Amino acid sequence: MNRFVAIIVIFALISITSCKSDKTETHTKEHQPHWSYDGETSPEHWVEIEKNSDCDGNRQSPINIIDIDTKPTQQKDTLLKVLYTPKTALKQVTNNGHSIQFDFEAGDSIQYHGEIYHLSQLHFHEPSEHTINGIRYPLEIHLVHKSKSNAYTVMSVLAKEGAKSQLFEFFESFLPIKVNTTKEINQSSDLTTLFPKNKNFYTYGGSLTTPPCTENVNWIIFKEPIIVSVDEVLKLKNNMPKNNYRNEQPLNNREVSINTFQ
Repeated sequence: MNRFVAIIVIFALISITSCKSDKTETHTKEHQPHWSYDGETSPEHWVEIEKNSDCDGNRQSPINIIDIDTKPTQQKDTLLKVLYTPKTALKQVTNNGHSIQFDFEAGDSIQYHGEIYHLSQLHFHEPSEHTINGIRYPLEIHLVHKSKSNAYTVMSVLAKEGAKSQLFEFFESFLPIKVNTTKEINQSSDLTTLFPKNKNFYTYGGSLTTPPCTENVNWIIFKEPIIVSVDEVLKLKNNMPKNNYRNEQPLNNREVSINTFQ
């Protein structure tokens, strides 16, 4: 009987040791370095952290756009069509620890160079990631569109401080939101009111501005900023990491076009 008890005790000890080992492995995996905008995991270290990314590529974003170096083209040559309805359906809002992100139901899209890109989400960078003639704006909004071939077209709207924006008031009505939290929205809004009155824009080929920094992005950056209030900027800022932007990347002989309407 004592031998039987001893065997049970040995098996129990083996089992406990095994469980402790498993828990240690899980703990280690959960605490692997993850990219951020600060310290040892800031953009300068993304290449080290994200081993299989394009973050060290030659077509990276964002960039500094210098007006005198851009190539003038006509709007009709770029074939950009914004196919948004007056009631774009917002599905949910998430604080993913990097930005505030609004996700959309399927339906809205743009057509760029003959290909359809479907609107999936928009998020914010404060201050802006792209700069124009060295000027960094208080805020940049990215409207992310994806094609069936998994290519991206991102429309960027820069913002400066001034009067209140009705659309921003709507977005911020869902704040505050804690990190790693999602709120269901299931409401609609007219996103076309987000764009500046002057529709001239810059275009160039680049990458996602966050890991994995994939280099299959068409960038459309409206030249004229929109106006939002100081309070709106601060409210958004309080729900995001400080300075959640990536620094200017080398142009590496890429061409930037300025597209104007006739």
